[in-house]
Amino acid sequence: MSIGLIALLDDVAAFAKAAAASLDDVAAQAAKAGSKAAGVVIDDAAVTPRYVTGFSASRELPIIGKIALGSLKNKLLFLLPAALALSFLLPQAITPLLMFGGLYLCYEGAEKIYEFFFPHAAHAHEAEIGSVDLDAKSFEDEKVAGAIRTDFILSAEIMAITLGSVPEAGLGSQALVLAIVGIAITIGVYGVVAAIVKADDVGLWLARRSSPGPLGALLRGFGRGLVQGMPYLLKGIGVLGTAAMVWVGGGIILHGLEGYGFGALSHLIHDAGVAAADALPAVGAGVAWLVQAIGSGIAGVVIGAAAIPVASYVVAPLWRRLALYLPGKRAA
Repeated sequence: MSIGLIALLDDVAAFAKAAAASLDDVAAQAAKAGSKAAGVVIDDAAVTPRYVTGFSASRELPIIGKIALGSLKNKLLFLLPAALALSFLLPQAITPLLMFGGLYLCYEGAEKIYEFFFPHAAHAHEAEIGSVDLDAKSFEDEKVAGAIRTDFILSAEIMAITLGSVPEAGLGSQALVLAIVGIAITIGVYGVVAAIVKADDVGLWLARRSSPGPLGALLRGFGRGLVQGMPYLLKGIGVLGTAAMVWVGGGIILHGLEGYGFGALSHLIHDAGVAAADALPAVGAGVAWLVQAIGSGIAGVVIGAAAIPVASYVVAPLWRRLALYLPGKRAA
């Protein structure tokens, strides 16, 4: 009896060691996969703050919370099982789905550029697709929904990169890695976004402090600098977010086309980056990335610009016609 118990305890100890080793392996795989997705994570953090501008300070954190919750749902409830199912049942569908998502990012980014240069025409386009003249509640809901849609595309890219980083892992390990990366990235991205959008409030609090001495004066000066500088920082982040949309979207589409044998433009952009790195070896990696990002961004702007009239004159009319047959729409 005692020998059997000792053997059982040995088995339990061995199982515990194996489980601990497996968890360590999963953690290492998650860290590796997360680092590979870092570029898209930065883009996600740059894109999101523009959806929070135009609201009162009291609504900023609740809106970020709504978007973060939607992002978690995107990753854990939809993208994680979809990624595992597609990789097992229909792996060839992953690339075209990602390319469709990239097209949406290009369209969103090009629409923002269009709005900047041609505001009246952009307003007419928005009216055509039915996204203007909303009341305050609907405007907030529309902003949140738009942010979650964009997050879905970026999250899909993150999850695809993550899954591609652990191709040999078992199904359970892949699911755990995807979940860890998804949760960690969501907390990181929206924590940074919350810090950015509330920095001016922190600056105002510091500027109003009455602490005596040089330290108090330094804190008040820092606070005033935050208050005065945050509008410019938010504008800069908005520009970066729009740029991120077109370069990530363009990059996804070019990479997908390469997989189907249409890689001439992708290779041209890559070769231009390599040439720039060779010309400036001291900062080679950074220059190569910048040249490739610019090339992907230009492609993204062209693709997105072509998608704007298609959205106005093809997609929107078809959607309105389809909506007539949806429950609750026929009477309207």
